[in-house]
Amino acid sequence: MFGRKKEAPSAQQTVDQQAAAATARDAAIGKGAPTPKRSAQVAARKRPLVPEDRKASKAAERVAIQDQRLKMRQAMDTGDEKFLPLRDKGPQKRFARDYVDARFSLGEYLMFGALVFVVVSLLVPASSEQMIYVLGGFWVMFLAVFVDVFILSRKLKKRLSEKFGETERGTVWYGSMRSLQFRRLRLPKPQVKRGEFPA
Repeated sequence: MFGRKKEAPSAQQTVDQQAAAATARDAAIGKGAPTPKRSAQVAARKRPLVPEDRKASKAAERVAIQDQRLKMRQAMDTGDEKFLPLRDKGPQKRFARDYVDARFSLGEYLMFGALVFVVVSLLVPASSEQMIYVLGGFWVMFLAVFVDVFILSRKLKKRLSEKFGETERGTVWYGSMRSLQFRRLRLPKPQVKRGEFPA
């Protein structure tokens, strides 16, 4: 009375339809295909702000940070530019480090001199005549270090200008501050021996 019921599609017909749809989709990807709508592109790029598995996400982030720190620590030992901190990166900074590490600087021993001065000032009475000599010796050493750093900064600036044409801002100061550190405690570690000045 109401007509015959339509037969359900067979399994083979379903497979054929899916294959045809996949072929049409693949063909639409190439040139000549309509550009997807902006809403569709945005939806495809959307990621959840809060990951579903927070513990796994935090653990992965912690591992990534540890790996980055390890690489940076190794770079401090080897001088690898790729993983050095931003303040130590660049050919001019490397040149300044090598130049400072190749020379003998009085500033290396300034902290030791200051420590000796503190110890002696505790042992010698402030009113004694010897204290004047101790204080005078400390100021002579401080003045000698100042002159040495001034000479270093002038020479370093000249060498940088000769090699690179112009000196990046802060490079001379970077080298001068490095000269005030004890050689074995400098980071990144020295990559040249005394007297091996960069070309």
